[in-house]
Amino acid sequence: MSDRSPSMAYDAVSGVFAEGEGEHWFLLSSQVGAPHPGHSFVESSEVMTMTRPFRFLKALVFDWAGTTIDHGCRAPFVVFVDIFRRQAIEISTEQAREPMGMAKREHIAAITRIPDVARRWKQQLGRDATSDDVDRLYNQFLPLLKEILSSHSDVMNGVCELVAECRRRGLRIGSSTGYTHELVDVFAEQVAAQGYKPDCVICAEDVHQGRPAPWMLFEAARRLNVYPMWHVVKIDDTEVGVEAGRNAGCWSIGVTRTGNEVGLSEPDLAALPDNRRRELIQAAGDRLVRAGAQFVVESVADLMPVLDQIEARLEAGLRPGA
Repeated sequence: MSDRSPSMAYDAVSGVFAEGEGEHWFLLSSQVGAPHPGHSFVESSEVMTMTRPFRFLKALVFDWAGTTIDHGCRAPFVVFVDIFRRQAIEISTEQAREPMGMAKREHIAAITRIPDVARRWKQQLGRDATSDDVDRLYNQFLPLLKEILSSHSDVMNGVCELVAECRRRGLRIGSSTGYTHELVDVFAEQVAAQGYKPDCVICAEDVHQGRPAPWMLFEAARRLNVYPMWHVVKIDDTEVGVEAGRNAGCWSIGVTRTGNEVGLSEPDLAALPDNRRRELIQAAGDRLVRAGAQFVVESVADLMPVLDQIEARLEAGLRPGA
């Protein structure tokens, strides 16, 4: 059992938090001390994770950095900051992370359009950033990221166990990413050796437009041979990834503690005072819910009770957004 505090899952449809550790989950109020209408504390046995095969839920599509590997989505962030620093332009953590989840060239272009960055670019270089500038930055970005990816490729705690249990219960496992296949190839073998190997990997160049457009999810569903899209769950730690899930008609689950929205390595996060850590996780969840997440969890390890909730809703005839 983990030595961290019990994790939280949030159901944006009902506004109810679930807290638990292992198989012991409890419905909690959406506001501490004020029970949510229609919900109350229940015994853990009443909401214990199911073990039967899924009948209605068919597939999961995971993001990579910040969701299944690279706690805090650190690798791309470091390189985005570096390539702008080489132009004598310092960008903030928020500016580097704001477009996270997009294809990486589009991410760089989005940073150049942030008003503060655009203003300082013009002060430094005497002109607005052009498409050629974006290409030049992107060509610097790729080799720099390749150099450090292998050191940011640890599979996060609980991912392999969760995926194994999902497969045992009949789910297919897909993945999508803003990385290119060239970048995924750097860590794919290393990740597989740790026990995580999705059934398909959809990268930015596999479709004509990346997230928040739904095309990567449609391609994943095609390769997994799953339809309609409400049989699919998208799990992502970025706002554009959550939006892509909603745009595709999937169930969309946001991941907070391990992802881009918190943006810290596991040791750095653990070193924070408890109240600051809770604030960061809560703020990340709020952003992901605003982006359209129906559920929010702290990590992939906490997914199973939420998947069982989705299965129950599908069995009752409900669809994403209902």
